Amino acid sequence: MTTVSGPARALACAVIISLATAASAWAQAGPPEVMVAVPLASRVAQWDEFTGRFEAMERVEVRPRVSGYIDQVHFRDGSIVNQGDLLFTIDQRPFQLAVDSAQADVIRTKAQVVLDEADYERALQLVKTAATPVRELDQRKANLDIAHAQEMAAEAALHAAQLNLEWSEVRAPIGGRVSDRRVDPGNLVAGGQNGATLLTTIVKLDPIYFVFDGSEADYIRYSRLSVDGQRGSSRDTPNPVRVQLADETDWPHGGVMNFVDNEINAHSGTIRGRAIFENKDHFLTPGTFGRLRLYGGPLDALLLPDAAVVSDQAHKVVLTVGADNKVVSRPVTLGGMARGLRVIASGLAPTDRVVIGGLANPFVRPGAVVTARQGEVHPAGSQFATE
Repeated sequence: MTTVSGPARALACAVIISLATAASAWAQAGPPEVMVAVPLASRVAQWDEFTGRFEAMERVEVRPRVSGYIDQVHFRDGSIVNQGDLLFTIDQRPFQLAVDSAQADVIRTKAQVVLDEADYERALQLVKTAATPVRELDQRKANLDIAHAQEMAAEAALHAAQLNLEWSEVRAPIGGRVSDRRVDPGNLVAGGQNGATLLTTIVKLDPIYFVFDGSEADYIRYSRLSVDGQRGSSRDTPNPVRVQLADETDWPHGGVMNFVDNEINAHSGTIRGRAIFENKDHFLTPGTFGRLRLYGGPLDALLLPDAAVVSDQAHKVVLTVGADNKVVSRPVTLGGMARGLRVIASGLAPTDRVVIGGLANPFVRPGAVVTARQGEVHPAGSQFATE
């Protein structure tokens, strides 16, 4: 037989007396009072959410067009460069020598053209007096044509040598943020169309793309809205979008749609979409993950104050009051925010009386009998007003 000490017995008695007093007070006060209101029915803009990543609008791999030894590097790793900025210099001495040699060939061929022109003019005068046969005139005309051709070939070789000299200075083909150097001065790099050495990369940051995949069901719904004239197709209409980064609670980055792919991926059942954003401060970086909200057309929705939605284990629920004044829990599917209120996508009827005030009372729970005061849901300003 267990013996209870005097202090423990006194504490137990105090707890029982306290509970009995609370129950008696509740019974005297009657059922708890709550404020109820029917949801606000309104047509709002529907915003659909997708996940994706930012991508550079332009990305270029910088490779040399000519082979040689890297002489100098003219940029700081990771810096912003403008189109045309000098990035690398390849040893220019061999290319300068080639230009000088080509210039000498041009001078030589020009001199030959002058000589052959004089020979042809003399032969032309002598043929008129029959002092020179016509065959000799033809030969000198052919020599002149050959000299002109050699002059053109020499000038083409000079232009090629000058172009190679120009290409020994590797310049930025686009403006943007440059990566790190992949080759240091003193290293031999290969140029040309095949197997050219990668020197660095450049990505354009402003504007910047956000690429995401939408479901086939979303695509079909958008297409029907476009046919019905309720929402323009994102292929032709710059529908607005908002993006939220991983550490953000709001949607501060605004952009517009500018591309939808031409087919649905048969394996994943998704279609690729793309939005474009201004990025003048270069804050948004290619590869960054984000959530995107895309305007999905008008929606006839039921709206409630966000505070009226409570959590019930893994579900979102609202508490309603029936005709018998009993509290009933209703699981709901939530949408976004509109007009300062929460969109209830499903689970609620327009005539349901939803508890919007008094939820903090611990006696207001499913199955409890309550006293309901009628309220009203208001957008934007105060969430509800009593009669």
